[in-house]
Amino acid sequence: MKLVRKDIEKDNAGQVTLVPEEPEDMWHTYNLVQVGDSLRASTIRKVQTESSTGSVGSNRVRTTLTLCVEAIDFDSQACQLRVKGTNIQENEYVKMGAYHTIELEPNRQFTLAKKQWDSVVLERIEQACDPAWSADVAAVVMQEGLAHICLVTPSMTLTRAKVEVNIPRKRKGNCSQHDRALERFYEQVVQAIQRHIHFDVVKCVLVASPGFVREQFCDYMFQQAVKTDNKVLLENRSKFLQVHASSGHKYSLKEALCDPTVASRLSDTKAAGEVKALDDFYKMLQHEPDRAFYGLKQVEKASEAMAIDTLLISDELFRHQDVATRSRYVRLVDSVKENAGTVRIFSSLHVSGEQLSQLTGIAAILRFPVPELSDQEDDSSSEED
Repeated sequence: MKLVRKDIEKDNAGQVTLVPEEPEDMWHTYNLVQVGDSLRASTIRKVQTESSTGSVGSNRVRTTLTLCVEAIDFDSQACQLRVKGTNIQENEYVKMGAYHTIELEPNRQFTLAKKQWDSVVLERIEQACDPAWSADVAAVVMQEGLAHICLVTPSMTLTRAKVEVNIPRKRKGNCSQHDRALERFYEQVVQAIQRHIHFDVVKCVLVASPGFVREQFCDYMFQQAVKTDNKVLLENRSKFLQVHASSGHKYSLKEALCDPTVASRLSDTKAAGEVKALDDFYKMLQHEPDRAFYGLKQVEKASEAMAIDTLLISDELFRHQDVATRSRYVRLVDSVKENAGTVRIFSSLHVSGEQLSQLTGIAAILRFPVPELSDQEDDSSSEED
């Protein structure tokens, strides 16, 4: 993401002009735009024209509109963002108050104006514009006949390809059909890796599977690379890391990211940090439940006691339509930071973020036990429901 201009007043009202440069930037933009904001961007509008003879025709024109945002739709697989709203600025093609949907595109700038820019949104802009935040981890989660090729960025887990091949069972004295199908499956996975993983950006490629599938696949891949003199695969051989996973489904990626070998290799990535924080929370919940809280009401009370060491919160909560509720989450984040706590904002598109969402989307690891709050757990849970 490129920051073109930033004009924010002391009262936190103002506007920023940004240019999304990568597909992931559209996810950041989705988290920045909220209902009630003002969005100015170039768009295409179908306009009706009437000729001198009275015949009516229509043509598509590119124009710049300013909308008051009413609805936001994000397609996570295609990384496309559509913003619907009413026109609030005079335009020769679109009358005031008319509805229009702008599809925000990569490499085309937009200006976003808000009455109140809070700390969470401003921090996301900083992160989005920092070139160090990029897709530095790839993963191949596989089992015999099924593989998912994923990119793990700091903000989301993107499934780039799914490979499915029917593998016949081994028969007594005749394994040729099984072996041929398995070889065909491995070849398709290798092709998907070469098509979707950019080795100049990716620091590490996790190959995760149950049993010996990962070892057999890696042996096949590098044997073929030697035969075909595939320099890209051979030069990046050291980036491949084999780890255990219970299946070839995407959710097994969390197990791979939790592996201590992987954690040490990916110690500087946000994704690994999220997984470790969630893992620490579960351990604390099991061994010292007085130091592991979840649910907004309980976490707020722990914050009032200045007891929060690490706050885990889903970015989904900051997209809440109710301004007062959203402000409540922002105040909580600011409070934890003021009291020297660590705040980890989880992406709802990460496997770890999906798990946190099942715990109401907010949890905290405390510095010291707060037993008197444990009695209120049931109340808190019912209120969250």
